[in-house]
Amino acid sequence: MPSIFSKIIAGEIPGTFVWKDDRCVAFLSIAPMKPGHTLVVPREEVDNWIDLDPPLAQHLFAVAQTIGKAQHQAFSPRRVGVMIVGDEVPHTHIHVVPINSAGELSFAHADPDPPEGALDAAATKLRAALRDQGAEHVSD
Repeated sequence: MPSIFSKIIAGEIPGTFVWKDDRCVAFLSIAPMKPGHTLVVPREEVDNWIDLDPPLAQHLFAVAQTIGKAQHQAFSPRRVGVMIVGDEVPHTHIHVVPINSAGELSFAHADPDPPEGALDAAATKLRAALRDQGAEHVSD
C-alpha cells in the first residue's frame, strides 16, 4: 500500500510543493513547527533512511541544504534545523525547519491547524528565494 507521501507525490492528496525533480520532492508540512517547515521526500518509498542508496541519500541532503539556504533567505531565522525521525510515516523524509532556538525543533511546537493561507504564503516566499538563488527544480 502506498504511503501518504507517495499519494501526495502522485497528486492523489494535495500538497504544497516547493521542489520537484526526478528523484525527490519537497513540500510544506501540514503541521509546521515554524513557517516554511519543509519535508524533503524521495520519490522511491524507502521506510528507513539508513536503507537509502548512498547516492540518493546524498541527493536528498543536497536538496535539503538548498531548501535550508532558501529558508534562511526567506524567513531570516537564526538557524535552519534538520531532523530525520521517520516514526510518523514509513517513508523516509527530512524535516528542514527555520528556527531561532534549538527548542523550536520539536514536534511539541507543530501547529496542527495553521491559519488559512499560511502554507501558501510560506511556499510563495520559499519558491521566490529558491528562484533567486538559481535553483532549477522549483515547483509552481
